[in-house]
This record gives sequence, structure tokens and C-alpha cells, in this order.
Amino acid sequence: MTSPAADAPSRGGFPSPSVAGRLAVVTRPIADPANLLAHLPLTDPVAWVRNGEGLIGWGVAARLEVRGPERFSRTQRWWSTLCSSFDVDDTVSMPGTGPVAFASFSFDDERATSVVVLPKVVVGRRAGQAWITSIAESDAVATTLPPASVPQAPSDVRWHEGARSAQEWKSVVSEAVRRINAGELDKVVLARDIVGEFDEPLDPRYLLTRLAEDYPSTWTFCVDHLIGATPELLVRRTGDLVTSRVLAGTVRRRGSTDDAGLARALLASDKDSIEHEYAVRSVAKALAAHCTDLEVPDRPRVLELANVQHLATDVTGRLADEAPVLALAASLHPTAAVCGTPTERAFTMIRELEGLDRGRYAGPVGWFDRHGDGEFGIALRCAEIDADAGMLRAFAGCGIVAGSDPDDELAESSAKLEPIRSAVR
Repeated sequence: MTSPAADAPSRGGFPSPSVAGRLAVVTRPIADPANLLAHLPLTDPVAWVRNGEGLIGWGVAARLEVRGPERFSRTQRWWSTLCSSFDVDDTVSMPGTGPVAFASFSFDDERATSVVVLPKVVVGRRAGQAWITSIAESDAVATTLPPASVPQAPSDVRWHEGARSAQEWKSVVSEAVRRINAGELDKVVLARDIVGEFDEPLDPRYLLTRLAEDYPSTWTFCVDHLIGATPELLVRRTGDLVTSRVLAGTVRRRGSTDDAGLARALLASDKDSIEHEYAVRSVAKALAAHCTDLEVPDRPRVLELANVQHLATDVTGRLADEAPVLALAASLHPTAAVCGTPTERAFTMIRELEGLDRGRYAGPVGWFDRHGDGEFGIALRCAEIDADAGMLRAFAGCGIVAGSDPDDELAESSAKLEPIRSAVR
């Protein structure tokens, strides 16, 4: 099947579907597959899984590469036109059934390309219900899963520093603190990367499986070679219910009774509370443009993951307009949790000081359907695999405020890099 987006220009030109006739999109219930990721084939895998539920897919029915400040709106226009070419037969009728696209957007619209993929086959599992969706030019669609398989463990991965050494990155943090203390801005998020090299091809399904096993409460994702396990939900739209989870403020776990004391200290930390408040305020302000009845807790809670603890706040509201999840993601990105406050000043400082091309790291990643429902996380705790070069790049970022200490921030970034490092050991 010819991809309707095969000829899309890399700078966001709008492609017209080129498939003759209409496309059959068929969704049918199936027996519970129990482990979604075990059925994911090696070719063109995509995934969005949390606590064993979510979506996986494979094959490419359509693909869009888009960049620039209009990347979200161009994606919505492309998707709306593409959906008009579908004949949908959906007997399950849940969010995530029918045609579903997976997307990974760039952090910086000037520096990287965003990728949207419509798989030929999508398998979903939620609330005791499982289904399969197939897209074809005829009614000859898939109704069964491929057999479960065990991905090959990687060979030895050799890690080295990325765009900046650890010492150089600490110097950048020190400079950011100096500018914050001088009143240039309130907060900036600075990222660093490390590079892993491997001699044999790295099976992305192995990395996905390990991340899902080690961090089941995060959203484990894979879109166009970007793989990770994010604890931060940028936005979920289910009908008129909108939810966003804000994470800012982090402490490393020690795997002992010390964790309870560390959690109390995190809640009492002025530095982390200020950082978290900036992030919550930016999300609530963005959602207020589309939602009513916003519920914003007065105080954060502590979210425990396998390796770290975060200050977390869930913001919810009711949709006041017809904004699809893509429009909501566009209004939220970038949040203070991954950029800073004020946004424009923080963005400028990131471009000036960071010395790193983030690519799609810290950008929205997730899925959306034809009804405007979907889920987008922020691409954190992730790595981008370059199979041809035999390498992967892992990323981590830290929120820098007036009270930030460079040594502490380096330790925090190392803790955030650990999920990827341990997943490929």
C-alpha cells in the first residue's frame, strides 16, 4: 500500500492522500493477549503501554514528517483529510479503536523534524477489553495476532559522554544559576546526553520490554526509533475530560527506609516546591484556554518510581470547545517542566547554553484517533536509536532555579539516565 505521506516535504508541506479509492479500517475484539509487547514484530514497531494496557502497532499505512511552528496544526489538517478517505467498521468503539496514529514531536520547531505514523495494524488492550485494527485497500484485514516472541538481548554497549562532558555541563548549570540570580528569568531546564555504541543491531523491542518491566507505572513508548518510559503525561483527552500530570522536583531513591525521609524532605524543599509551582502554573494557564472546571490541587504529592521520587500534581478539567488532543498538546508545549519560566527567555537560554540538539527529546509523544481523543506524554527517560551508525543517544534534563547546585543537578541527571543504561545492560 502506498503511503499517503510518502512525498511530504520535510519542512511541513501538506501532502494529499494518493491512494486510489477508500481505505478499509476494521476493528474487531480479540482474546486478551495479556502481554502486548510480546506480540510486537521487529518491523516498524510503535508502542504506548502502561501497566500492561495501551496500544502497539506495526507496518506503515501512512507517514508524515513535519517541522516548523505549525507542526501540530499541519498534522491535524493532514489527519482530518486522511480520515476522510477511510471506511471505518469499528465494533468496539472505545478511545483508541478505529484509525489511530502515533506521533513524536520535536522539542524545538527550528531544529528537528517531527514524525507521525499511521500503522497498518494496531492492537489495543484496556479495562479487560482487547482489539485489533487493520488498514487495507480491501476487506482482507488482519484479525489475529502474530505469535509471541522473545527479543534478542543486546551485545555489550559502550557508553561515553555526549555533546558536553559532565564538568562542562556543571559549568553551564553554574552560568544559568548566575543569570537567574541576576533576574533574567525564574527557571530554565537544561539537558545533557550520553552516547552508547554497540557492535550488533539493537532490537528496540528488548529495550521496550525491559523498560515496561522495570517501570510499569510509566508510559513506555516507541515511535520512529525514539524509545523511552516517561512518567509525565502532557495531556489526555477522553471525550470532554482532559487530564495533565505535572512532574517537577526530583530526588533519587536509595531503596531503603531512607526513601520515606527523602520524600518528606522533597515536599519540604523550597527549591523543589518553587520549581514545581512554576510547572503547575504553566499547565493550568494553558488548559484554561480550552477547559472549564479546572481542578488544581493546592499541594503536590510524591510519585514513587523504581529509581527516583518526583513531586507530582494531576490537573483535570472539562473541555469547553472541540479542541482535539493535538491542539491541546500544542497549547501546552513546552511546559515549564521541560523548558522554564518565562518560556521565551528560557527557550532562548537553552539554545544559547545547552550545546545540544534535543531532537524529539522532551517533545510530545503519544497517539490520537479520529474523534480527537488520545494521550501525549513528554518524551523523557528516552533514547534515540541509530541502527545504521550502531549507536543510541540517551537524554536527561534538570530544572535549574536560584537554589540549584551543579553537583546535585549532575547527580539528578545521572539518576534520570539510569533507566536507559540499565535497560540495555
